[in-house]
Amino acid sequence: MSSSNNQAVVPSAVLNETQWQQINHAIAPLNKDQLTWMSGYLAGLANSQTAGAVPATVEAVASEKVLTILYGSQTGNAKSLAQDYKNQAESAGITVKLLSMADYKAKQLKNETHLVIVVSTHGEGDAPDDAVELHEFVASKKAPKLPALKYAVLGLGDSSYEFFCQTAKDFDQRLEALGASRISDRVDCDVDYDSAAKAFIELVTSQLKEELTTKQSQVVQLPVSANAPVAAVSEYTKKNPFTATLNESQKITGRDSVKDIRHVEISLEDSGIEYKPGDALGIWFNNDLALVEEILALTGVKADEEVSVGGDTLSIKQALIEKLELTLSYPTFVKSYLEVAANDTLQALFDDKAKLRNYLSERQIVDIVKEFPTQLTAEQLARALRPITPRLYSIASSQADVEDEVHLTVALVEYDVDGNERVGGASGFLSNRLEEGQSVRVFIEPNNNFRLPENPDTPVIMVGPGTGVAPFRAFMQQRAEDEAKGKNWLFFGNPTFTQDFLYQTEWQRFVKDGVVDKISLAFSRDQEQKIYVQHRLLEQAKEVYQWLEEGAHFYVCGDATHMAKDVHDALFSIIQEQGNKSEEEAQQYLNDLRRAKRYQKDVY
Repeated sequence: MSSSNNQAVVPSAVLNETQWQQINHAIAPLNKDQLTWMSGYLAGLANSQTAGAVPATVEAVASEKVLTILYGSQTGNAKSLAQDYKNQAESAGITVKLLSMADYKAKQLKNETHLVIVVSTHGEGDAPDDAVELHEFVASKKAPKLPALKYAVLGLGDSSYEFFCQTAKDFDQRLEALGASRISDRVDCDVDYDSAAKAFIELVTSQLKEELTTKQSQVVQLPVSANAPVAAVSEYTKKNPFTATLNESQKITGRDSVKDIRHVEISLEDSGIEYKPGDALGIWFNNDLALVEEILALTGVKADEEVSVGGDTLSIKQALIEKLELTLSYPTFVKSYLEVAANDTLQALFDDKAKLRNYLSERQIVDIVKEFPTQLTAEQLARALRPITPRLYSIASSQADVEDEVHLTVALVEYDVDGNERVGGASGFLSNRLEEGQSVRVFIEPNNNFRLPENPDTPVIMVGPGTGVAPFRAFMQQRAEDEAKGKNWLFFGNPTFTQDFLYQTEWQRFVKDGVVDKISLAFSRDQEQKIYVQHRLLEQAKEVYQWLEEGAHFYVCGDATHMAKDVHDALFSIIQEQGNKSEEEAQQYLNDLRRAKRYQKDVY
């Protein structure tokens, strides 16, 4: 039986009013899975007390201040750091609640006393999918005043982009505006974030330790089932990659295509690595030897001079091949280079952020050195460059189908700078420099924000132009293996039908076999007026909305800058018009889709 405010009526003989309020406060931020776990935990606690078991120590949390850690993570890095911080805080005796922003009730914010936010930024300053709703709430007029809240923010981003760590900046500024006070200054981490994140974790922990360290503990026994499943964890990670073998790198666009796109197959034999459709594969790559030699010649650095990079001592030539980022340009290089080059033109460019951003987007490190030449020492060159970072590629295969292989769809990045051909680091490595049978270091980057529905009967709409089609190939392989009954609809686009229909024969077979029910194609250059996937969505608006009303999950993969935004706008219009909804109602419909994990994006 429930009261009018939907809270259970509890006999006073069981709990007093204060106890009931404490319990409600403690469980308010928990999601369904966490509540289910808690129910089993409490039942086990009751049994252990009845049996007189000798319990383990657990902090009493109901009447104490608690540190809440919220993460917003697109690829998993922010989640991993939040987990690391939770472990360190608990080791220091601090009671912690760790939650994804997607599972956090925004209105609970007013009840928090201590909060740490770990959040990434993607696209053009966009919040990750699991942070969108909280991000919008904090920025809205509905956000409460928070004078009692103490907080700290750790941001993850890439300084090569205009809106570096923008989501973290937004949270930091809004919480301050709402009256909260900082535990410490916000830290904005670049792609090489390990040391900065570690320093942040240590600083915030030391600031909170005295205030939040548990003074008293009570003893409880955690019930453990003898048959409890243990999740398989690979020994191979970003820091400890698996040395795999390239089986195949085959061009799958036509001879006259404006794109060079490769289907890449990599053997994971004997690794024990497991992955799911929706995950990404991290690729550690070596820089092109010719590019390295050109930079050494331009800077006057001798190839055998030794430098220290990441704790390793090695020749500058080896460091440039294996350790340092050369194919992406970034402001921190220009800043360090100016300390030696002292060039007025380059300084003026550096001082104009918009011009610098445009300049760097079209050039590699070698082009900057070539345009503004100066002699460097090996140490100056190494210090100016940031560490190389692995590239992540959406996996284009299901392990249920390909077993000990992993497949990728890789677009070769290539462009001209003043008559010089430049290619991307990882894409050039996989497409041009790595030969079949040679080694490549890899690891799995799980993406729990991009998963097939648990119910195989659920309909699926997939929007994946260009290489964005990769994870949907994996999705359909998996659904074919599972003999899933749910309907599947693909929206695919590229420049031309004859040159750029990626995996055409496979998609035709999926249709023939009844795995895929519908394919809507948008080849932009096959007619005078360019047509893209968002146009096909709008053309099929009535049926798209019908699928959504039937419970379909909606997925988008590919370019974040333009395509994903255009598709989002089209989806919003479809919901508003076909559902006869106001703007506010359509936005709520989208939020509900996102919250139910029925609207998921893998964009880059």
